[in-house]
Amino acid sequence: MKGLKEKLERLVSVRVVFLLLILAVTGVALAGVTVGTISVCRRQAVSGRVQEVEEYALILSNQMSASGYLAAQGTEVTTELNAAADIFGGRIIVVDGNLKVVADTYNYENGKILLSRQVIECIRGMVSRRVEQKDAYIELTIPVKGGTGSENTNAGAIILRASLDKENEIAGRVERTVILFDFAMLFFAVLVAFFVSGRLTRPFKAVVSSIQHVTDGYLEDTVSIGGFYEVKRISDSFNEMLLQMKKVEESRQEFVSNVSHELKTPMTSIKVLADSLMMQEDAPVALHREFLVDITDEIERENKIINDLLSLVRLDRKDAEMHIAQVSINELMEIILKRIKPIAQQRNIEVVFESFRPVLAEVDEVKLSLAVSNLIENAVKYNVEEGNIRVSLNADHKYFYISVSDTGIGIPEAAQPFIFDRFYRVDKARSRETGGTGLGLAIAKSVVLRHKGVIKVYSRENEGTTFTVRIPLSFIA
Repeated sequence: MKGLKEKLERLVSVRVVFLLLILAVTGVALAGVTVGTISVCRRQAVSGRVQEVEEYALILSNQMSASGYLAAQGTEVTTELNAAADIFGGRIIVVDGNLKVVADTYNYENGKILLSRQVIECIRGMVSRRVEQKDAYIELTIPVKGGTGSENTNAGAIILRASLDKENEIAGRVERTVILFDFAMLFFAVLVAFFVSGRLTRPFKAVVSSIQHVTDGYLEDTVSIGGFYEVKRISDSFNEMLLQMKKVEESRQEFVSNVSHELKTPMTSIKVLADSLMMQEDAPVALHREFLVDITDEIERENKIINDLLSLVRLDRKDAEMHIAQVSINELMEIILKRIKPIAQQRNIEVVFESFRPVLAEVDEVKLSLAVSNLIENAVKYNVEEGNIRVSLNADHKYFYISVSDTGIGIPEAAQPFIFDRFYRVDKARSRETGGTGLGLAIAKSVVLRHKGVIKVYSRENEGTTFTVRIPLSFIA
C-alpha cells in the first residue's frame, strides 16, 4: 500500500514535469516559427527592394542610351540621377566604356578610373546584384546600351546602391510583433497545460488521499472516480484491493478468534477434569485412570493443533525453505498408505491405490507427504463404515496428478468454497468426534501452492468426495 501511494504521488508530481515539457516544446516550436517568419519577411522585403531598384535602374539605363548621356552628359539625366539617389537613400555612379566615372551623386569619384570586377563584367553584358545585410544596403550594376558600333554593345555601366533601412525597420516591427505573439502563445500554452495536467492528476490525488485514509485504518472507504477509462480502471482496481484487504482483515480476525477458541477448548476440558479429580479425594483408582486418559487425549489434541499451526506458519512465510529433490512419487504414496491403512481397517474401510506409471518429480518430500496424508486421513475420518477409498497417481509430460476419492458423507455445495479456510468445519460436532483441527485442508492447499500446483474438490452430499491435485514434474522457483 505504501509503495502504491508513493508511485501515485510521483505520478502527481509529474504535473510539474508535464508543464516544463509543454513549455519547452511550445518554446521550441514558437522559436522555430519566429525565426522562419522573420527570415521569410526579410527575404521578401529585400527581394521587393531589389526588384524595385532593378526596374528603376533599367529605366535610367534606357534613358541614358536614348539621350547619349555618356557622350554629352545632359543635365536632365544628371538631375534624374540625383533625384533617384535621394529616393533610394543611396548613391549612383555612372561609368563609361573606358571605366571612367562620368557621374557620381556623391561627387567623390568624378573623372576617376573605377577598376571593379562587377563593372568590367557588366560592360561585358553581365548584371551584378549584391546584398549587404550587415551594412544595410543593396548594390546593383547594370550595363548602358548604345556604343558607337552596334546597338547591342554596352557603352558603360550604372552602379546603383540603395539603402535597406526602411526594409530593416519593417522587418524589426514584424519581429517584435511575432515575439510578443510568441510570449502570448507561450503564456496561453502554460495555462492550458496547467489546466489539463490538473484535470489529469486530480483523480490520482483522490486515490492518494484514499490510500492515506486506508493507511490510517479506515478500510470501509471506497473510491469513486469518473473521467478517463484508465482512471476508472485504477479506481475499480483500488476498490477491489480494498475489498480483498477487508476480507484478509476479517479472515485474520476470524483466524485469531478460532485459534483462541481451539486452544482454549482442550485447556478448559483439562481444567474441568483436573478440578473433578481434586474434588474427589477418595475417588477409585479406575476413575483416576479414566480422567487421566481423558486429560492425555486433550493434551495430544492441543499438541496437534499447535503442530498444525506451526506447519501453516512455516508454509505461509515467503522465505520458507523448500527442500527440493527428485522423488519417486509412487514410493512416497506407498509409504503414506502403509501408515494410514491400519487406521482405515479399524472401520472396515478398504483403501485401493492405482498407479498408472512410474512418476519422478522435483518436490519437497516432507511437505508433500504432509499434504497427501491430510487428504487421505480426511477420506478415512469422513467416510462411512465399511466404505472405500480410491487413491490414484498418474502423469503426463509436464504434471503429475493425485486423486483421492471416498464414499463418505460428502460436502454441501454451499460449503465447498470455504473448506480450505483455516478452522472451517462443515460439521463441527463430527469434526471434534474425529479429532480434526480444521487445518488439514488449509495445510494441503498451502503445500500444493508452494509447489506451484492446483488442488480442487468435487463432492455431493451422501455420495462422497474427490480431491484432485496437479503439480509440475519440475519445480518452478
